[in-house]
Amino acid sequence: MHGSTAATGDVLAGGGTGGQDQVVTAWREMAACHAAACAALERELGERHGLGVSDFEVLERLAESDGRKFRAQDLAEAVHLSQSALSRLVDRLARHGLVERCGCDVDRRGIYVVLTEAGGRRHAEAVPTHRGVLTRHLPASMLGGQQRAASSGG
Repeated sequence: MHGSTAATGDVLAGGGTGGQDQVVTAWREMAACHAAACAALERELGERHGLGVSDFEVLERLAESDGRKFRAQDLAEAVHLSQSALSRLVDRLARHGLVERCGCDVDRRGIYVVLTEAGGRRHAEAVPTHRGVLTRHLPASMLGGQQRAASSGG
């Protein structure tokens, strides 16, 4: 078994310890980029719009979906939260009037989370902040020509 793991590791890393070092370096750079972007999003979305990163992500998924609603179970999976974490987040957003819970007509056990008008407005107000943070923190290689166009105002 050890032999197959080593062979798989060599294939994934490009062989040898040099390849493994490159993989680890790339992973660390990606993790650092993610952490910096998340911290900046948390700070700026919070200060400017009263939203956390997960709050914004839920509003974003709802705004992009048909009917501005999402089945709670599918929404939890889409935003990488447990059902209980999503439930607490939806409770908080509902208290602020940004989302509502609705029963599912087809499956009585199913619950939909629906974006309210206020939630749609808050999302729309926060989008430029979100996109600006991502443009500043994601590597230019990931953005291609988008970063230059955004920073030059067109």
